[in-house]
Amino acid sequence: MTPYKLPKKDQFEHQIDGKPTHLITLENNRGMAVALSDYGARVVSLIVPDKTGNPTDVVLGFDSIQGYLAADEIFHGVTVGRFANRLANGRFTIDGETFHVQPNNGPNALHGGAGGFHSRVWDRRVVQGEKADFYYVAADGEEGFPGQLSVMVKYRLTDDNELVITYRAETDKPTVINLTNHAFFNLNGEGNGDVLDHVLSIAADKYLPCDEHQIPTGELADVAGTPFDFTTAKPIGRDINQADEQLHTGHGYDHNYVVRPAAATTGASIATVIAPLTGIRMDVHTTEPGIQLYSGNFLTGSDVGKQGKPYGKHGAFCLETQHFPDAPNHPEFPSTLLLPGQVFQSETTYRFSVAK
Repeated sequence: MTPYKLPKKDQFEHQIDGKPTHLITLENNRGMAVALSDYGARVVSLIVPDKTGNPTDVVLGFDSIQGYLAADEIFHGVTVGRFANRLANGRFTIDGETFHVQPNNGPNALHGGAGGFHSRVWDRRVVQGEKADFYYVAADGEEGFPGQLSVMVKYRLTDDNELVITYRAETDKPTVINLTNHAFFNLNGEGNGDVLDHVLSIAADKYLPCDEHQIPTGELADVAGTPFDFTTAKPIGRDINQADEQLHTGHGYDHNYVVRPAAATTGASIATVIAPLTGIRMDVHTTEPGIQLYSGNFLTGSDVGKQGKPYGKHGAFCLETQHFPDAPNHPEFPSTLLLPGQVFQSETTYRFSVAK
């Protein structure tokens, strides 16, 4: 296998909408490194040692900023906002007033719309090569969302081989917010086949079924007895081709799981993934009430990654910690409303080790 290396910084020096872009790298003392771009406040590379100590890049992406600008899949590694996941018909209401976000996913607005946070160049601050803070101020009315929203995303790399992502936001008008990171993971190494052999467990007894447009119906359905049951660890691909209406609708897994409250409040792992080939284990911790499992159903091979390999169907999985999709239109879901004077805060940790 070709050794994985961090991309070259000069390949990320560019200008987008008059703002310069950069590549920021963080490294710890245990062979882990992360490369970040201020274009979308995104994760470009995440290198961790495998069971033999070989460095392995476990995040899909490109070796230049031009690769991201030309990509078919535009959400590689990005910070997603102002509202992650889908808003039905691009609409929501606050205090009786309806707001509109231009649909970019069939009838829905997906991940903040076409001009969401993924498409913006963020301001940045790097602290001693161990932390990187990104800042963005979304204007009142940007993509149809009300309120000027000031956002900070902080990446921290620890010597416990953890990538800790902290989110903070404030607004000057009532608005809705749902932030997450959209890293595509392949623990066999980016571009190295599909992830259907990865063994996954999720601390969730319920998930959100969706309609034909991938909008939650409002039901919190039991995973027991369905292909969506990952309460006991199993390969991602074991049940993915079952004759199940929800799998047909999502073309695989593309559903939000309801995190067990005890897991979120105690800091316990809410998801664990192990790749048998490399032995790499990833544990996910979060303060969020939900986690979206996406099994790379729409990767087509048109995007060619850092190792010159195409990203084909099921070539990655995503575990996006977040509030529930379309929450503003479902009052029974945990609220995503942010008011002036309040502070939105959230934290997610991806911890890497070698399976025993």
